[in-house]
Amino acid sequence: MNIISCNNVVKRFNQFTALDSVSINVPRATIFGLLGPNGAGKTTLIRIINQITIPDSGEVYFNGNPIKQSDISHIGYLPEERGLYKKMKIGEQAIYFARLKGMSHDQATKELKEWFIKFGIQAWWNKKMEELSKGMAQKVQFITTVLHKPSLLILDEPFSGFDPVNVQLVRKEILDMKAKGTTIILSTHNMESVEELCDNIALINKAKLVIAGDLDEIRKNYGKNEVELLYRSTNPVLLQSNDLFNFVSEEEHKSGRRVVLEVNREATSSQILGELITKVDIISYRELIPRMNDIFIKLVS
Repeated sequence: MNIISCNNVVKRFNQFTALDSVSINVPRATIFGLLGPNGAGKTTLIRIINQITIPDSGEVYFNGNPIKQSDISHIGYLPEERGLYKKMKIGEQAIYFARLKGMSHDQATKELKEWFIKFGIQAWWNKKMEELSKGMAQKVQFITTVLHKPSLLILDEPFSGFDPVNVQLVRKEILDMKAKGTTIILSTHNMESVEELCDNIALINKAKLVIAGDLDEIRKNYGKNEVELLYRSTNPVLLQSNDLFNFVSEEEHKSGRRVVLEVNREATSSQILGELITKVDIISYRELIPRMNDIFIKLVS
């Protein structure tokens, strides 16, 4: 069952159309990538799901029912524009946000201190927000977003401001929450994170839905059925096209030679390798599946 379904959602601001009949389905307990260039309509759709903005037409369903204001208590939202009170103490502010989500003071304090220890910021409990670096403040905002254990978590550029160590820390927490049943909508321009984390994606461009579906299927569908072969040799070995593959290109590689072959869709890897192993000393053989970055650029250009 889908936790979120948007059916033909339209939103206009005066003469500007932000969303033009956009329909997406977000399956439960998955990580759903919401992609698109700046100004495509992603943030507008997120605001509609959060009941911040009302669509001009179309329907949004939460767990199979028309979404209503009370459903927001089951949603955690980390916007790209961070919102923390600079003069307020960090611990007090975190408790305040937790209370807004229905947690008791004692429960919020206990769980916040556990999160602060996990994220290495326990010494900053009584510091003011303005004393924190961007990355430290980002940790606090992430914690306050997930503390009440929402069934749907919406993260807009969650890794901005983090160094690689903290990116890995937050990424691990996201995967742990998914494993426990949380659904995550991830809005980001980082295609590497999309490939590593997302199960499904939707790409919006100029207010319209361009493509949506299973990430791996989309990548395969945009591929050319090509493979990369690395073999040891200082000189090229002539590989002629046959019933199993067509020769595409060859170039020097630091380990030897790199060849790209377009393979017959009916041929198996065992058959192709059986043919190649009699001709070259193989280092590696892998399917060339296009990266999301290349697909993104192709679809929005």
